[in-house]
Amino acid sequence: MDILLVDGYNIIGAWPQLRSLRNRDLSAARDSLIQKMAEYQAFSGFRVIVVFDAHFVQGTEKKYKDYKVEVIFTRENESADERIEKLAIELNNIKTQIHVATSDATEQWAIFGQGALRISARELFNEVEHIDKEIEKKIVKTSGKKPASKIQLSSEMAEIFEKWRRGSF
Repeated sequence: MDILLVDGYNIIGAWPQLRSLRNRDLSAARDSLIQKMAEYQAFSGFRVIVVFDAHFVQGTEKKYKDYKVEVIFTRENESADERIEKLAIELNNIKTQIHVATSDATEQWAIFGQGALRISARELFNEVEHIDKEIEKKIVKTSGKKPASKIQLSSEMAEIFEKWRRGSF
């Protein structure tokens, strides 16, 4: 199994569209990153865990799932880097390959020591862009196919049936 640990604020700060969104609405930038990671998880088969530093969110440690992506807000006085290092140690075993998405050079060296592989923010951005294009291709291919019918219908009748099916007639 492959697991991707994502340094949330590091990625938000590195991706241009998330950075500009962060300047207007930090919560929306987090949500957008989580949504992108959900698409990445669905397409790649990786288990994705996004870790955010606690200092941007008041309160105690929080864990939840959003779009089937695990999201962790660290404890107060615990950095995302520290939590990612702990997770890399906890989750690493013979059947699991840990990948860490960050452009923090210090963090990259620390995770190498745990046996994890690193993905820079730029590399992850490129992978996500590639996945977006692949998903778009599949949508176009799928939407272009018409279901086979044993009865030949005029396009007008097919449109009427489609409206009935959708309940908008």
